[in-house]
Amino acid sequence: MRKHKFIIGEYYHIYNRGVDKRKTFLDQYDLNRFLKCLVEFNTKKPIGSIYELSFQKQRFSSPTTKSKLVSIIAYCVNPNHFHLLLTPLTEKGIEKFMQRIGGYTRYFNEKHKRNGTLFQGKFKSKHIPDNNYLLRLSAYINMNNRDSFGSPTTKLSKSSLEEYSQNIKGICNTKIISEQFKDQKEYLEFSLEAWKDSRERKEVLEMDQLGNSTTKLLLIL
Repeated sequence: MRKHKFIIGEYYHIYNRGVDKRKTFLDQYDLNRFLKCLVEFNTKKPIGSIYELSFQKQRFSSPTTKSKLVSIIAYCVNPNHFHLLLTPLTEKGIEKFMQRIGGYTRYFNEKHKRNGTLFQGKFKSKHIPDNNYLLRLSAYINMNNRDSFGSPTTKLSKSSLEEYSQNIKGICNTKIISEQFKDQKEYLEFSLEAWKDSRERKEVLEMDQLGNSTTKLLLIL
């Protein structure tokens, strides 16, 4: 059982990774397929399977807002895990959306001749309690496929960073975040600093878990 309910108008960090940390995207075609699923499956209307030929071109024909299950605020898709920042637009919108996204497993298994689950159990979720957390999480997700200098760490990934830092229309509703910054440059600078900070904190935590006494002293200070 989850510790929270999904409430319309609230924001949630949704994430999961491949079972046994395995890769869930083996080529660009797989990546495009998953990205297409984020668009095509975000609808209240019944939808059948998506033909593989429809993924040869990366086109995003998003459903209208009134017909969507969720509003996607930010996303990052990596070779073995993904992050989504969502707000439900209808009752059980997130649950229904993620259930449909799970259909990607069927495509992957058929293509790569495998059986069984692809992702590690049910998707994980965390409620976003305040605006500061929301802003920093958007940066964390948008920069999740980049190093501390902001450069991509792999070609087999995609995030919504360009939708925030460039005049590129994609699949996200960027208004709730972007309207709080003077311009795209300011948001990009904020994101890079927030990402550097989160990486440094993670490194300190990992060192602390190894029992490094010097790191423990730094944390106390």
